[in-house]
Amino acid sequence: MTVEPRMTAPAEAYKHMFALEQWQQKSALSETIRHLVKLRVSQINGCAFCVDMHSHDMKAEGETDERLYSLVTWQETPFFTEQERAALRLAEEGTRLESGHVSDEAFEEARKHFSEEELGALVVTIATINAWNRYGTIMRTVPGSLRKAAGHAGSA
Repeated sequence: MTVEPRMTAPAEAYKHMFALEQWQQKSALSETIRHLVKLRVSQINGCAFCVDMHSHDMKAEGETDERLYSLVTWQETPFFTEQERAALRLAEEGTRLESGHVSDEAFEEARKHFSEEELGALVVTIATINAWNRYGTIMRTVPGSLRKAAGHAGSA
């Protein structure tokens, strides 16, 4: 199957989204948590481009196959810390808004494991990856296209 992008995102909008990414990279939230949240939210939202990109990035940064393969079933595995679980729960509830809100339980659990600064960065990470996923799925951004453009081998 050949996947063709529907359109390219407006450059000015991307510039501002990338500014949020740069802020997150400088934030108090750990890179591991940011990556786990981004990949899990992208899985939920069905953003093929983001799932591909974040899983490759995590693998390149040393994430284990065990954790990558089981992220989709994180609640059923022993491979994630309590802090990571709290972040993943908040990310899932902040992505799946069927009830119209995030539960107090999920938020308070995250508050136990993160400083106020880290928690703020976590919320920004969840909101931002959801926005990126909307770009990717609506415009049908092609998985692997970023690596291909950068001249890296790998699945496209």
